[in-house]
Amino acid sequence: MDSCGNPQESCGFARRQPHDPVLDSGRGGLTTTLRVLLAEDHAVVREGTRQILAQDPGLTVVGEAADGAEVVALASKLRPDVVLMDLGLPVIGGVEATRRIRALEPAPRVLILTAYDDEDYVVAALAAGAGGYLLKTAHADDVVAAIHAVARGEVVLHPAVMRHLVAHGGDRKHELLTAREVEILSLAARGQRTTDIATQLSLSARTVEAHFTAIFNKLGVSTRTEAIVHAASRGWVSLERKPPMP
Repeated sequence: MDSCGNPQESCGFARRQPHDPVLDSGRGGLTTTLRVLLAEDHAVVREGTRQILAQDPGLTVVGEAADGAEVVALASKLRPDVVLMDLGLPVIGGVEATRRIRALEPAPRVLILTAYDDEDYVVAALAAGAGGYLLKTAHADDVVAAIHAVARGEVVLHPAVMRHLVAHGGDRKHELLTAREVEILSLAARGQRTTDIATQLSLSARTVEAHFTAIFNKLGVSTRTEAIVHAASRGWVSLERKPPMP
């Protein structure tokens, strides 16, 4: 029996079976602790999530919020590395809260953790600046791994969400990207920044930014995360994370 009184699940997170694959957090030997802010209106779920994150020495929960206005205020005050955000928040919804948090300087990363798997919610959250989108059916250790991945700048999507986007990908108007644009998006999907991409491809940072502008215009998006997800849903780039170097 877990803290939520459920013998088989922990506050909405599925228990992992011994044979299930585990998403690698990719931390390797690094000891940096990430500061995490929780945004969830159900106290029992918040408590269960905090207990799960406390099991990872690389994560520290620095605050908890029960509504959207509170999480925006705490994000500005506490300056967390990652905000774990529910969408169904009172006062200010999770999408608008994400948009306001991403407008902060420096801007914390945002990982959505929600029960909503509707495409409109996914698109809205990514457009607001979220770096990842998980459903509450995700395994607890995959939530932990996703927090680390989003903090590194990687894009993380729940498998069910990705399958839905792939199935409906043909409904969205798009133009094919050039080989160079796909290459740049592939590197961005691995969490590389503009300067990293420029160095790897022997380009100037300004040229890389120009490519991103062209990509955004072609795909009708406004953020890198949206562009990466758009391309991944069509099989142009992969969101699979490579295991850390030994």
